[in-house]
Formats: sequence, C-alpha cells, structure tokens
Amino acid sequence: MTTLELVVLAFALAMDAVAVSVAQGLRMYRPRWRDALFLAGAFGLFQAVMPVGGWVLSFWFADVVGDVAPWIAFVLLAVLGGLMIKESFSDDEDDVEAAGGGAATRTAGAATYAPLTLAVVLPLAIATSIDAAAVGVTFGVLEVSVAPAVTIIGLITFALSLVAVFIGSRVGERLGSRAELVGGAILVLIGLRILLDHLGVLG
Repeated sequence: MTTLELVVLAFALAMDAVAVSVAQGLRMYRPRWRDALFLAGAFGLFQAVMPVGGWVLSFWFADVVGDVAPWIAFVLLAVLGGLMIKESFSDDEDDVEAAGGGAATRTAGAATYAPLTLAVVLPLAIATSIDAAAVGVTFGVLEVSVAPAVTIIGLITFALSLVAVFIGSRVGERLGSRAELVGGAILVLIGLRILLDHLGVLG
C-alpha cells in the first residue's frame, strides 16, 4: 500500500469511532475537553494497537496463502465495509443508545451532563477497533510496513474522533450513520483495488 492509500484506509477505519464520537457528543451536549480527549485518545490507541495483533496473527499462515493474499485482503475489506454500510442504515436512535445510554435531555440552554468513565469508553474503543484488527491481517499478507501504518491510523482516528465529539454536540446523530456509510464504501473500494491490481486489470 502507498502512503496515500494508508491515509485513506485510516480515514475509513476511523468512521466507526467517528460515528460513536458524534453520538457521544450529542449525549454530552456540551463536551468538556477532558472527556473529549479521553474518548478520542482511547479510540486512537485501540485503532493503532488492534492492527498489530492482526499483523502478528497473519504470520501463522502467511506462507500458506501465497498468491491468494490479495483475495484475502479483498474479502476481509469487502466484508468489513459491507457490515459498516449495513449498520449505517440502522435506526439512529439505536446508534445513540448503543454508544452510551441515550441522549441528554435538552432544555432551554441546559442539559444533563454525563462525564465519561473507563467503563463506558473501554467497550466502545474495543468495539470500534475490531475491524482494524482484521485489517492488520491484510498488512501481514501484503507485507505492509506496520509501524508507520498503525501510527497513521491511530493519529487520524484520534484527530477525527476529537472533532466528531464537538460536531456531535451541534449537529446531532445523523452524521454518525453517514460516516459509517462512507467508511464502509471506502473499505470495499480499497479491497476491490487490491484485487483488480493483483488480476492485472489496473495495469
């Protein structure tokens, strides 16, 4: 993968975290910087760590896959992208509830503020980084340089999640499902490009 493709992949992988960050921003109404940094930091860390685990596991069968590596990458990315696209059509109210227990009650300029805790953030960080672990497997079979790849993924996830928390507090939960839709489509397209390049369709 080229650096540009890694950046695009990082944006795609970050979309789950972005969607949940938007929902959390809506829930917190007026997020504090401490909570926003806590959430974004956890998402960025797990998005960087999970691919390393997948990369390590890939060496258990890397010699076996050989020429089918691009097919494995395509299937993994297509399945993950398809799941994200499917989830993007879920009811927005369900997304908010899954992201931490429902939205805050808005009144005339006030809302109930619920500070983030480790018990809330940890499950979210794990759930939003599962797809990154699977992508780490493709790093192994495609011989991607892992250190710069996971650094890019972690930093981009952190930055986007931080911004998304504050966006969520202003524009609501609809952007969350759109973000998942875009992220899923990008994963599928990257997988398709890898496969077509292997088949020589792209020259």
